[in-house]
Amino acid sequence: MRLRIFTEPHRGADYPTLLTVAKATEDLGFDAFFRSDHYLSSGPVRELPGPTDAWITLAGLALETERIRLGTLVSPATFRFPGPLAVAVAQVDQMSGGRVEFGFGAGWFDGEHAAYAIPFPDVGERFERFEEQLEIITGLWETPEGERYSFAGKHYTVTDSPALPKPSQRPRPPVLVGGFGAKRTPRLAARFADEFNVPFLGVSETAASFGRVARACAAAGREPVSMVYSAAQVVCCGRGDAELARRAAVIGRTPDELREHGLAGSPAEIAEKIAEYAAAGASTMYLQVLDLTDLDHLELLSHVLPLTTRPGP
Repeated sequence: MRLRIFTEPHRGADYPTLLTVAKATEDLGFDAFFRSDHYLSSGPVRELPGPTDAWITLAGLALETERIRLGTLVSPATFRFPGPLAVAVAQVDQMSGGRVEFGFGAGWFDGEHAAYAIPFPDVGERFERFEEQLEIITGLWETPEGERYSFAGKHYTVTDSPALPKPSQRPRPPVLVGGFGAKRTPRLAARFADEFNVPFLGVSETAASFGRVARACAAAGREPVSMVYSAAQVVCCGRGDAELARRAAVIGRTPDELREHGLAGSPAEIAEKIAEYAAAGASTMYLQVLDLTDLDHLELLSHVLPLTTRPGP
């Protein structure tokens, strides 16, 4: 089981804070640092210091970390044009020495689009654009050097592109697609993704989502085991009841609710819950850490790592 730290900077975090958390993520032995790609919070949180751009943040972290994987969970297709996004992600992959993973989605939060002058079409058009962008971005990355790439779609056209720059990872960085959809999302994951992620669902619902994607892979002529299956859950860890309650209160939650709808308790309790997701098919778990000022929490969470590491054959 790979354990990754997943942050929500739009809830209030500047770059120095994110850098501190990323360095702690690396030093403590976690596999990766991921962040959401949002410009506004959908919940009642403090507005200062304001949002940070996901790929600008990851570019900085690429130069200031050495080992951890870096990625988004997930970047909305509504935020950027596919060509410039392919260039940006490829450049960050180069800057990191090939440690980037590209989480990508259709976009869902209309409020942040209205707040920052971003068009927000209906859900049908968003998925159409999402699919065309996946086609274009992966096509640009996978086009051999010296060849040209073109694409004609309903929403985007690419004409005779040199398909540069190339990412360090060849033919491309891993692509992550996630969500809850029963038809379109599994089909797109089977076609384009290296990893499928289910965020914030219970074990049985997560297993059902994995099953839909596995069946979509088989229908597309792809081996279902070629997909990485992952889950994301909010996490709150404490050495005892008082510490757990204090950390839960800071993020506006309760221990009982977090135990039911997340990962909460001692390191051993959290490891037991992660084992349930592993039994459902997950090989990667994203631990959503909401208080980015509590580095002691990260240190305590690192105690989960040896409890979820399976011995080799």
